[in-house]
Amino acid sequence: MAKAADDKRGEDIVALKMEGISLIADYFLICHGNSDKQVQAIAREMKDQAGEKGINVKRLEGFDEARWVLIDMGDVVAHVFHKEERGYYKLEKLWGDAPHENLENVLTP
Repeated sequence: MAKAADDKRGEDIVALKMEGISLIADYFLICHGNSDKQVQAIAREMKDQAGEKGINVKRLEGFDEARWVLIDMGDVVAHVFHKEERGYYKLEKLWGDAPHENLENVLTP
């Protein structure tokens, strides 16, 4: 899913390992776009790539508003923010005790 976000030029892509911290998911993937259209494009690409890989998208919320799109894929929950909303909610700070997963081998330098 990090690659899908990167393909649509998602910014500041972070994966948090939530095992043992949250019962919701094993990983949170967080990124942002700079416009409503970009946020929707990132979310759509994640949903499409999940489907191609046989991953069931259990829930997709916030797509029409494009301020904070949540994509629940079971073990992975992706949060695609509009840049302004990401700065407001600061999920990385909220889950500050979660270790960051290394995405170097997935993301375009």
